[in-house]
Amino acid sequence: MYKSSLALAVALGVLAQQAGAAGFVEDSKLSLSSRTMYFNDDNREGGADNVESGQGFKLDYLSGFTDGTVGFGVDVQALWGIHLDGGRGKHPNTSTFMPSETNGSSVDQWARIGGNAKARFSKTEAHFGSALAPALPILVSNDGRLLPQTFEGGTITSKEIDNLTINAGQLTHAMGRASSNRTGLSVNGASADSNKFRYGGLDYKLTPDLTLQYYYSNLEDFYKQHFLGATHVFKIADDQSFKTDLRYFDSSSDGKNGSGGGYNFNNNSGYAKNTGEVDNKTWSAMFTYTLGGHALLLGHQQVGDDGGFVWLNQGSVTDGNGRAEGAGGASFYLFTDSMINQFARAGTNTTFGQYSYDFARAGVPGLKASVSYLRGTDIRNVSGNGTYHEWERDARVDYVIQEGTLKGLGASLRHGIFRGEGESPVDKDQTRFIVNYTYAFK
Repeated sequence: MYKSSLALAVALGVLAQQAGAAGFVEDSKLSLSSRTMYFNDDNREGGADNVESGQGFKLDYLSGFTDGTVGFGVDVQALWGIHLDGGRGKHPNTSTFMPSETNGSSVDQWARIGGNAKARFSKTEAHFGSALAPALPILVSNDGRLLPQTFEGGTITSKEIDNLTINAGQLTHAMGRASSNRTGLSVNGASADSNKFRYGGLDYKLTPDLTLQYYYSNLEDFYKQHFLGATHVFKIADDQSFKTDLRYFDSSSDGKNGSGGGYNFNNNSGYAKNTGEVDNKTWSAMFTYTLGGHALLLGHQQVGDDGGFVWLNQGSVTDGNGRAEGAGGASFYLFTDSMINQFARAGTNTTFGQYSYDFARAGVPGLKASVSYLRGTDIRNVSGNGTYHEWERDARVDYVIQEGTLKGLGASLRHGIFRGEGESPVDKDQTRFIVNYTYAFK
């Protein structure tokens, strides 16, 4: 499926043996990750429920770099998902948990393999292939189901200048978390896609406690996006701190999206001043006070009135038969990217808070718990007439065994409740139970 990337990986592997394989082999890492997950998405308004469980495996091989001025290496990732329970009637065709059969049930299993070739010169690294997982303000790879979302393309990260990290890249395809296939890149509600997402950005550590960020991205024929961010941590005492995190996005149309070319954005099923076009400014601020094992977070976010926030999302991309490709499910760099909802429609003012506690301070290392609440108001109806509000409440408990034979085995129980109004009201409850384990070969 990804013959070009894998062929390049094999070629570089051979080169590694010829060019001095000490670092290539000695610094290599091999790990096998297992994830068992129960997913229950209960649509209280009568929509299709999604109740399923599955088993995922992820094998990662990360080589070191060959010796020499320019070092070369390869990364290979193999993914395998297995259906355990749930079927027709509990697996909507739009499910992002597992791929769908032609009869509407879940597939028994699915798999994919990808690889990256990589090179390092001084403090600069380049990666090219189909197993990229960016974690940047303008693109966050999603890992919220059995298997992770990955991307195909090339990236460069440079740290040649002290305290400055430069990131740049171009991506061409996405591999969904519930798919064996790759698709073009798109946005929410658009069936058309693009094969050119370009980005560049800077992370500058102005002081040990203050980091400033600027990023620019462009999904050809869909949108252009600027991001500004600032993060500051004020250390009050050895066991006490106050963190400030500020974020601002400015998104606008690009190419066919702004010229009636049919590359539409549905504004997260919300209002748009110009139907189908990207036109948004969003700012957010979050403040976190930490004292020992306690952490209290409060924040606010405002989405512009002219249209919803935009991010890469391939959920509406279909195959030749009009069926969803399983490419849905995407993350983005807003504080309101919560368990069920996004709070990203035009006009949304969201106030949110979270309390979390690390039970290591109470003598139970590995146990953590949190509760959060988000309330969005002033959300514009699709018709532009009137506004509405919505809210979400989430709770989460995580535990990781710290020692013994099962050291590293972790379990997570998450429950969310969402209630929404508007012209198309949505009420939803969601429960997830996840067991994770990673074994690192030595």
